[in-house]
Amino acid sequence: MATTTETETEEVYEAAAKEQVLDQVPKRINALQFGILSPPEIVSQSVVNVLDRNLYDIGTLPGQPRGLTKHGPNDERLGTSAKTGACQTCGQGLKECNGHFGHVKLSLPVFHYGYFRKIIETLNCVCKDCSRVLLPEKEKRAALKQLRRPGLDMLRKGAIIKKIAGDCRKVKVCPHCSGFNGPVKKVPGHPIKMIHAKYAIYTSSNAKNKKKPEEMQQFEQSFETAKKSSNEIDRHMRRAVDDLTPLRALNILKKIPDVEVELVGMDPHRGGRPEHMLWTHVPAPPVALRPSVAQEAASTEDDITNKLGDIIQINNYLRAALSTGQPIAKVMEMWEFLQVQVAMYIDGNLPGLGKDSAYGKMMRGFCQRLKGKQGRFRGNLSGKRVDFSGRTVISPDPNLSVEEVAVPVRVAKHMTYPEKVTKHNLKKLKQCVLNGEGKHPGANAVIKARGGHRIILRVVALKGNLNKIADKLEYGDTVERHLEDGDVVLFNRQPSLHKLSILSHKAKVRPWRTFRLNECVCNPYNADFDGDEMNLHVPQTEEARTEAIELMGVKNNLATPKNGTPIISAIQDFITGAFLVSEKDRFFTRQQFCQIVGYMFDGLVVKDPGTGVEHPVELPPPALMKPQALWTGKQVWSVLMKPHSKYPVNVNLDAKGKQFKAAPKGEAPDMGLNDGYLVVRNSEVMCGVMDKAIVGDGKKDSVFYVIMRDYGPEYAAAAMNRLAKLSSRWLTNIGFSIGISDVYPSMKLRQEKDEKVRIAYAKCADLINLFMSGKLQRDPGCDEEMTMENQISGILSKVRQECGDVCFAELSRYNAPLTMAKCGSKGSNINVSQMVAAVGQQIIGGKRVLDGFQDRTLPHFSKASRDPPAKGFVFNSFFSGLNPTEFIFHAMSGREGLVDTAVKTAETGYMSRRLMKSLEDLSANYDNTVRNSEEGVVQMKFGDDGLDPVDMEGSAKPVNFERTFMHSLTTTWDNTERGLSPEEIQTIVAETLDAERAKLKRFGDDGQELPLRDTSDSGVDQLESARNFLDTVQVFLTTKINQLVSTLERFKDSEYGVFKITETALRRFLALCLRKFEKSKTEAGHAVGAVGAQSIGEPGTQMTLKTFHF
Repeated sequence: MATTTETETEEVYEAAAKEQVLDQVPKRINALQFGILSPPEIVSQSVVNVLDRNLYDIGTLPGQPRGLTKHGPNDERLGTSAKTGACQTCGQGLKECNGHFGHVKLSLPVFHYGYFRKIIETLNCVCKDCSRVLLPEKEKRAALKQLRRPGLDMLRKGAIIKKIAGDCRKVKVCPHCSGFNGPVKKVPGHPIKMIHAKYAIYTSSNAKNKKKPEEMQQFEQSFETAKKSSNEIDRHMRRAVDDLTPLRALNILKKIPDVEVELVGMDPHRGGRPEHMLWTHVPAPPVALRPSVAQEAASTEDDITNKLGDIIQINNYLRAALSTGQPIAKVMEMWEFLQVQVAMYIDGNLPGLGKDSAYGKMMRGFCQRLKGKQGRFRGNLSGKRVDFSGRTVISPDPNLSVEEVAVPVRVAKHMTYPEKVTKHNLKKLKQCVLNGEGKHPGANAVIKARGGHRIILRVVALKGNLNKIADKLEYGDTVERHLEDGDVVLFNRQPSLHKLSILSHKAKVRPWRTFRLNECVCNPYNADFDGDEMNLHVPQTEEARTEAIELMGVKNNLATPKNGTPIISAIQDFITGAFLVSEKDRFFTRQQFCQIVGYMFDGLVVKDPGTGVEHPVELPPPALMKPQALWTGKQVWSVLMKPHSKYPVNVNLDAKGKQFKAAPKGEAPDMGLNDGYLVVRNSEVMCGVMDKAIVGDGKKDSVFYVIMRDYGPEYAAAAMNRLAKLSSRWLTNIGFSIGISDVYPSMKLRQEKDEKVRIAYAKCADLINLFMSGKLQRDPGCDEEMTMENQISGILSKVRQECGDVCFAELSRYNAPLTMAKCGSKGSNINVSQMVAAVGQQIIGGKRVLDGFQDRTLPHFSKASRDPPAKGFVFNSFFSGLNPTEFIFHAMSGREGLVDTAVKTAETGYMSRRLMKSLEDLSANYDNTVRNSEEGVVQMKFGDDGLDPVDMEGSAKPVNFERTFMHSLTTTWDNTERGLSPEEIQTIVAETLDAERAKLKRFGDDGQELPLRDTSDSGVDQLESARNFLDTVQVFLTTKINQLVSTLERFKDSEYGVFKITETALRRFLALCLRKFEKSKTEAGHAVGAVGAQSIGEPGTQMTLKTFHF
């Protein structure tokens, strides 16, 4: 039997193992100074002067490898792009050598295309004769003083430079040399050429002085010879301008004094001088940036290499033309061609040059490499691919907690976490190492603390030496173990429209091949289970895990930062189950009730999320004692909210359900016949059913939201988990399915529908007759035809609504689609109406179907017919089936929806991106201000009140006073405690609030204390919102005191529900208000700009995406 030496076992390393990156930064970079390279700097960092256009030596013998041309674009001194080659400058291979720059010396200077606009702007600011800035000395000094102010931000600096440029443009005669200066402009239709309209002050059509100066006359006389050869020139003399070649522009910019360079927005000592914006030497980038792709017979070169070759070739021709004295026209043509080639080297997509241009095909220049979605920044830096990530299809699993995600074993074996060996986990990690890579929970690698060597367990397992590695585990070693239950993972679904599109979950390793999550968490992701895929990321450090739990944890993101409404809550089946359980007349025997309670809990024990203590579930006394002990569905909900008397959740809530109808005057809302008003006191349901308004998302008076606000997200998540288990198991047992019988209309329903349609057709016929006879009275702003169409559309759209109301009344209460529409879990009365009664009028582009076939919609109808069937009214339902014409109209309407979705998604997505880019650097600071990345103050206090929308409990208020007051009274109710008199209440309130106001003193600009109610400008400060809040609390309690007085005076039941206010209740209420206000303040560091941008962008994009499913 073969044996392995100790060193072989210990040192089995991965050849291409990734380096462990440790957070040990020796130096800190304080600032970066960007500037423009000067020609000497370009030459000094260059290793070779590139002179030859050829890439490879032509004179090699057959069968020999081609050598790279010396002084060519691929000279070996510039680095290597081949895996086997070596750099001739540093001698290193491809992995070690980043490459070295070369340069091409140009025969004549050219404009740098990236700075072209800045060059024009600078030339407009200086005199074209003496190169001085076109401002009087006094104005220059004032401008320099402003620019040299310490702490000047870029926004202000930009505004000063813009003002200087504007003032310079107005100057037509130089104040220093009296030279004429007109506007410098880009030549229209040419990518990179500029002109100087020197005498625009005299030649423009609105010139005040038409008398030409002597200098201008001499300029015109220089065209005399040309005029003799062509009569056309004389007609265009007024438009003659000065040509600003790169050579002339370079000489002008070189002569600008250093002091005045600052006035054009540059720093001559650090950022570079203006003449550096033109190129006399073109840098040749390292070969590694433009690798050659070797093929069998030849090699394919990068676009930049080819363009560099073109520049060298034209430059050599130009040099030859200058040395041999070629005609000036030919030299100028070559110079212009060189200029365009250098510009394309920077930006291959030059404006004014099409793909079939004389200057060559479209190429990928440096600009194309950097900008856009596929560029370096968005494509490779922001959008890089990462390790420790997985992706697969998602499925639902109501047995998981809302903060869990089920991860397939196959994924868990590949997703590893580096866990340090300590005395607490040594045994566990030894077992992981013994299990190896193939068995879960195992490990894939071990990194030794001594030496940092990485041992790959797959290789070790092949030799059967896993026990040795396990035995030699030491404290401080790192084991890359498989993902296990409880590990923190990030879960994401694209498109990531807002920050809740990526949340932190706890892993739960399960068999099969899909990620599974609790359906309550679908909303933030906008996920459904029709084949959606989602991404999983595993944070690799303890710091990252902590941040993920605290900032991105599901429990910490139950409410949306947009407006504070709950976004993680019950959906679809869970709402249906909650509705059916809590219906009136739903009774259970003891056995049934115990089984239902068992559905919700793991056994009959409930764990307190706050303390970790386990309590047995307590059954409430039965609602009916005789003739049989029976419990109601509402009591199931009471147990769900408060399973044990020591469980600290006491929900107090009054809320309108989805089916709530306002009670007649004088009647209490909770006495409605349809049980649509929910009343909960101390977690006991008094009346009402649980529907979407009570357990769904988007409502601040939902049960889970109230639990979250009063007792914390842990208790809300636990209640949600109980509902998920209860609803899914309850519906499985009781049965809830949709069949054809659910959409089968009764005879009565059909007759009512026919009658309503007949009446609507008759009204439409009357309108058409009035229109034909010219007697139709026009609506404001409409002609007769528009009036008729509007009125007919209104009548026919109303028919569908009325048919839906009939369905609601006529269908059985056990009808599944109707139940879902009623409780809000899915669909509406329109959907029910379309399935059972009539599909209704099809609206296309906001109108009835237009005539698209010779004065009619389809050839099936007579010409100019305006009857409902001819203009898109679908009489049939989906149950009865559509006839051919109805089918076509319905398809037309559906197509419009699809096109809308496709177009609007792109538009809203781009809108969201622009909004995000403009606001992304705004954040809240420790001094309560909102500032941008340059520390500029954007807002003195976020939202002017400093409160975070996510914590707004009421409508734009941090506290829902009515509910908090009722909660305080109910939770502290004690028959033995005496109620306070109105005067006593006022005293306690004044004492408490005055103590708080003492912390909010008002000071003037001079530091002197001002009266609290001072309204002068000098007394305005950041504490105004806190003072206003205390006033609001006082006003609310004054109202309650008045209601109490009214009750005490009449000696009978209060119509306001205020009987007595005890001291305990009052102090509880005040403490709750102050605590909630403090909690709702925006935290320092909060990215308020990004959250604001996504809160506008996400609903818009989401809306267009959701329409598609409808």
